[in-house]
Amino acid sequence: MTFAEKLLAVQQHHNSWLCVGLDTDPAQIPSSLDVVAFNRAIIEATQDVVCAYKPNLAFYLMRGGRGIDELEQTIAAIPPDIPIVLDAKFGDIESSARGYARFAFETLGVDAVTVNPYLGVDALTPFLEYNDRAIFLLTHTSNPSSRDVQEVTTESAPLYVHVARYAMSLSHASQIGLVVGATFPTQLALVRQANPSALFLIPGIGAQGGRVADAVAFGKNDAGIGPLINVSRSILYASRQDDFATVARAVAVQMRDEINAIGTRYL
Repeated sequence: MTFAEKLLAVQQHHNSWLCVGLDTDPAQIPSSLDVVAFNRAIIEATQDVVCAYKPNLAFYLMRGGRGIDELEQTIAAIPPDIPIVLDAKFGDIESSARGYARFAFETLGVDAVTVNPYLGVDALTPFLEYNDRAIFLLTHTSNPSSRDVQEVTTESAPLYVHVARYAMSLSHASQIGLVVGATFPTQLALVRQANPSALFLIPGIGAQGGRVADAVAFGKNDAGIGPLINVSRSILYASRQDDFATVARAVAVQMRDEINAIGTRYL
């Protein structure tokens, strides 16, 4: 089963395009819990209303070996039918990329990773050799200063549009998705125009201020597979009390239902 097939199956089964980011900061969770216990509670509370989970590697690396162990235990708690995207923004020469690919796909067993396209196809090939996995290229990210580099104009188009077209031109294009932030709706629309077939991972909803309507309007690809609309802090820290998992579920359901209600306008 390819990544796209796995994603579509769970999107249809859960009626959801919602991806929950597991960017867990120990300083933000109840003091009575460790990271693994917190993550497990979030997963148990939301697993039937999501299409994917996205742990961010940085939040685990900062705790060294303990953090990697917490990440492995978190991944093990996610039902096997739900895709896992490791947000690591890998990007290095081929020999180094091969090590990153083995770490992500063999050691951790995730389904997809985020990758920086700046080094070209050499940095992508080791990940694409895993036929049942996928990568998401950073295209136009959700942070405010992303335009400093990503909107630099090349001979024919802004750099982010070039990245979208470049992804479509590669031989493993069906395994290559794009990261496009909801905080830049005009750019989101232009990326979809430049690459109709790519899967989209869309951050920026919730705490960053991106609009669900924009993510829904331009997120679905030409094969009918919806985007992974990522929400992290707005769900993880919806409550800082002992009822955090119950409240997180309520917010996740509300977000899933909002996405679906808007989505019916584009059918």
